[in-house]
Amino acid sequence: MSEQKPITKVPDGHTPFYTTRQMAPNEKGFVGYETVWKPFQKEVEYKTPKKP
Repeated sequence: MSEQKPITKVPDGHTPFYTTRQMAPNEKGFVGYETVWKPFQKEVEYKTPKKP
């Protein structure tokens, strides 16, 4: 078998809309990335309008 290279740590990637983080390698050595999305809009509690 060929020797596996040690996994290098990749810094977090930041954009205005999401952040990506490197995950830990699984049993096969696959390293994935986790994507954390930032909310696009704010939700405000609904208030009934005043009656005229």
